[in-house]
Amino acid sequence: MLSFITEKQSCWERLKAEKRPIFIYGMGDGALKIMSVFRQKNITLSGIFASDDFVRGHSFEGYRVHKLSEIEEMVSDFVVVLAFAAGYQEIVDKIYNIASRHTLYVPDVPVVGNGLFTYEYCVENQEKIAQVYNSLADDYSRKVYANIINFKISGKIEYLSAVTTAKSEIYKKIIKPGLNEVYVDLGAYNGDTIRELMEFTYGKYAAVYALEPDRKNFKKLAKFVDGMKHVFAYNAAAWCTDSELPFASKAGRQSAISANASTTVAARSVDSILNGKPATLIKMDVEGFEREAIWGASSTIAHHSPKLMVSLYHRNEDIFELPLLIKKLNPAYKLYIRHQLYIPAWETNLYATV
Repeated sequence: MLSFITEKQSCWERLKAEKRPIFIYGMGDGALKIMSVFRQKNITLSGIFASDDFVRGHSFEGYRVHKLSEIEEMVSDFVVVLAFAAGYQEIVDKIYNIASRHTLYVPDVPVVGNGLFTYEYCVENQEKIAQVYNSLADDYSRKVYANIINFKISGKIEYLSAVTTAKSEIYKKIIKPGLNEVYVDLGAYNGDTIRELMEFTYGKYAAVYALEPDRKNFKKLAKFVDGMKHVFAYNAAAWCTDSELPFASKAGRQSAISANASTTVAARSVDSILNGKPATLIKMDVEGFEREAIWGASSTIAHHSPKLMVSLYHRNEDIFELPLLIKKLNPAYKLYIRHQLYIPAWETNLYATV
């Protein structure tokens, strides 16, 4: 088996063996997913707590929501299971502070799709994982890759803190954006990543193509790019072909293609939009449909070798399937993996350059 995968026991197995009370920290979709696994694996849940600002005497899934201080007064030694995502330094610091006082796990539940990321899952896919590991362009990428996999198995946050890289460093050392980028932004949200790029190019660019499927987000995007020259914004999902897809609008960034949705959205492929013209930089953060977006840009990737920034954290298989697909489409790429400040392993991205 792969020597860099050192965690053999999943956090679920550790939680099942726990004798101490287990409390989930957080409410919402993450907590529901974790509670579902608890039920499947007969893991006993003792209660739920939330940040003091969110505790208003309400309940969640039949549990009264406590403050952490209340639980600490009632129970001397307990286990904390984090059930929400944190991407800001202040919240991350708060989580590490809790981890310094209590045993803390952050179970990895996929944003999209089913199944759990376990050691056994890695064994099943060891050839692909090894292929990616061996094709990475630098030692640090290999360290990040190993740590992310060990984190996903164990739920131990120290694996993340050891490989967190500032966004500015990624732009300056890997992406190195120029002043004439033809930027394709898939999952453009409200224009935040366009703004991000402009910070490094002093507002200079050749053209921007931005796709955002959610109508509310698209309105914000359209307002942001209004008046900017050579910027083309599409209220559409990134896909392998031009089509229409069922789409579920949710708050903020969580809108996604969904088979159960009652509304539809236009879908476009990058190759269709560019129509043979080159792109120099493509970002893909499309809520678990990166594979389809890559296929939709396959001609551009193969013939023009744009720099790529691709999310690797929505589906369990993304961490090996997406790098292998990109390398298959264009073997000339050098592949890098970096993790930005986030708990769990969200904002773990693939960067490809030639």
